[in-house]
Amino acid sequence: MLAKSLVLFIGFGVVAGLAFGIYLIDVKSNSQLVYVEGSSVSIVTEKSDFKKNEDISIRIINSGTTSLTFSDTSYGLRITGLSGILMYAPVVSDVASSLEPGDEISFTWDQIKNDGDEALEGLYKISVKGIDELENNVEHSITVTIWK
Repeated sequence: MLAKSLVLFIGFGVVAGLAFGIYLIDVKSNSQLVYVEGSSVSIVTEKSDFKKNEDISIRIINSGTTSLTFSDTSYGLRITGLSGILMYAPVVSDVASSLEPGDEISFTWDQIKNDGDEALEGLYKISVKGIDELENNVEHSITVTIWK
């Protein structure tokens, strides 16, 4: 026969585990890609946690119903630290770019900063910024983590 305190603690552990699992499924599963009516841009990566020196594949998708224009061929892509310091921006030409509704463009970041140094472990913000047909700014950002 089991002690009453052991049964109590096992029961509490099962309930706590179930509650935490539901929290992770419902609250933490936020989709990176949501299609909307109007202007919208989305950033999609295959995951949010990356190992050091692992390539990060980034997809920029026009997830709205209007065309988006970007000032250059980087499609407004910027990778910064959480403090806002620019770590990486693709090499670009000054030719304006555009994405029609549903179109996407892909970039790969090898975790090398613009100054040639490797990115350190930590949180990084990936953001894009474009302009819609009504000259409104359309932007989106996500955060990714680089682990050791």
